[in-house]
Amino acid sequence: MCIINRFSIIIQFLLFVNILISCSGNDEEIEDIGNSIDYEVEEDYETNSIDSTFTDAITIAFSANGVTIGNPYSATGVTIEETNGKVVVNSTFTDTEINYVLSGVTADGSLKIYSKQKFGLIFNGVSIINKNGPAINIQSDKKASVTLLKGTRNRLVDGSTYEEKTNEDQKGAFFSEGAFIFDGTGSLTVIGRYKHAICSDDYVEIKNGNITVEIASKDGIHVNDYFQMEGGALSIASLSDGIECEEGTILINGGTLAVNSTDDGIVSSYEGNDNSIDPSININGGTITISTAGEKGMGIKTNGNVVITKCDLLTIQVAGNGSKGIKTGNNVNISGGTTEMRVTGDAFFDKEDNEITSPAGVKCDGNFTLTGGTLTINSSGTGGKGINVDGTIKVDAGSIYVTTTGGQFRYGTDDTAAKAIKAEGEITIQGGKIIVKTSATEAEGIESKSTLTINGGEIEVEAYDDCLNASKHIAINGGSVYCYSQTNDGIDSNGTLTITGGVIISSGSTSPEEGLDNDNNTFKITGGTILGIGGSTSTPSSSVSTQRSVIYGGSGSADQIIRIQSESGTDILTYKIPRNYSQMTLLFSSNALQSGTTYTIYQGGSITGGTNFHGLYSNATYTGGTAAATFTPSSMVTSVGRTSTGIGGGGGPR
Repeated sequence: MCIINRFSIIIQFLLFVNILISCSGNDEEIEDIGNSIDYEVEEDYETNSIDSTFTDAITIAFSANGVTIGNPYSATGVTIEETNGKVVVNSTFTDTEINYVLSGVTADGSLKIYSKQKFGLIFNGVSIINKNGPAINIQSDKKASVTLLKGTRNRLVDGSTYEEKTNEDQKGAFFSEGAFIFDGTGSLTVIGRYKHAICSDDYVEIKNGNITVEIASKDGIHVNDYFQMEGGALSIASLSDGIECEEGTILINGGTLAVNSTDDGIVSSYEGNDNSIDPSININGGTITISTAGEKGMGIKTNGNVVITKCDLLTIQVAGNGSKGIKTGNNVNISGGTTEMRVTGDAFFDKEDNEITSPAGVKCDGNFTLTGGTLTINSSGTGGKGINVDGTIKVDAGSIYVTTTGGQFRYGTDDTAAKAIKAEGEITIQGGKIIVKTSATEAEGIESKSTLTINGGEIEVEAYDDCLNASKHIAINGGSVYCYSQTNDGIDSNGTLTITGGVIISSGSTSPEEGLDNDNNTFKITGGTILGIGGSTSTPSSSVSTQRSVIYGGSGSADQIIRIQSESGTDILTYKIPRNYSQMTLLFSSNALQSGTTYTIYQGGSITGGTNFHGLYSNATYTGGTAAATFTPSSMVTSVGRTSTGIGGGGGPR
């Protein structure tokens, strides 16, 4: 008996994974790499005692000297043949479920089962290596319940080539025409050198057990109808997908799952038009780690929906160019749990699709909804997106943290820039927390190609380009909003702009960029505390606004204080300027501004105490400072000093 050098195998695997990334598009090369690793016989696998549940079981014990078989059903419809370590079971017994207890070690053996009744496979310290086919091949469409006995370790290894079989599928090291249900607390290692590691033409359910796909030349687990995980631990390393379901749902309710794949991590691949097939991926619990390395390798991929209701932690890391953490053909709904994504690949020009393909944390063709939980995305590649949605985005509760550091990607005359959150449809924020940061050329914070509505929540955006942008309309009705743009506008509506409530601080860059910009369209203010600062500003529309505003112009320097107080000494505004402006234009609106009251604007001075929201102070003690101007609001918009403004729809004094 030859003892395997496990350290040597680990070194081979690490070298092999490095090669995978460079040749992930060539199936023949990948298959050759997978087949080049030899797996020899390990030391004996210890067996455990069998309890009364399996008293009438068929026993199959492999050894270097042959196979020992105990068959209490030989007279009632179960025949078992063995040739040179290859065991074939043919069962026509249908009275009850038969259990097969497997043990022992073989360097070149296999088990094939034909059965007309569902049955149990009891793994009791067994290691099967087959040099020219599957280790276990179940040619029955009946369910197989796989029990991994407590305290045992088990292993299945197939051949790098398969002997051809007429009219029989052979799709992996552990293959069945029927379903697999895994249970027990023992361990199972599967190595798929030819194709998949574990494959069912029906479904796979994991209730318990410690299952490791050490390597698979194709998919780690491949099923037809559905995959479900309730508990246990599953670890997969594969040259193609980690888990693939061809025509059904993937459901994870618990357990610990780790996937390291070259192609997609978890994929429900049905793309047909049969409405009875649900290709959704649902995560309701567990700890999940997914890592993909190949070009356009998706962490989670489906043409249907992805629904995350809760999970202890879902971690997705995708490294290939054009890869996505979650890619759906329909909707993404997150209502709980903690999801963290790291996207390191770049955008590239996909010649097959004849377009630029960008990496993203979340890319869905439908709508994105967050009603709870925490989603964190870090995208560092060129043209990388955080959340990129063809439909609408709605955030009711929960938290979103997005950071992009990638620059602009160009191909000929086409280009794409990084964006933190982008939707072709409407974006509606009802509550929760959104914190966004972008830092490279043309990288915007939150962008809607339609309308952006904020009704509540906490939104903080630091962006290289526009912080908030919408093509048609921006409405802010509540919540707290902070925007800081390095090079462009803080809040930019290419259409109309309405503010009815909330606390808004928006800092645009130097002239001609604006704190609040709406391209000279209607700018309506009826409530809220609004502070926009930049080289310029759009002017509120007097004809439709019901809350007074003041526009103050001059120069300002970083950390300098702007103070507005009434003639009675009441604090109306205390604000610390965030950067240097040779031309500073500050727009301030509050229901505290009253007609007929005289206000003084101070610059400089110092602040002690109070609370601070990105430079906006409340209940602070202000001292010093120099009076720069006074004004008495007599209309909806009052201009003071040297201002730079655009006129909103309906006009307004300058």
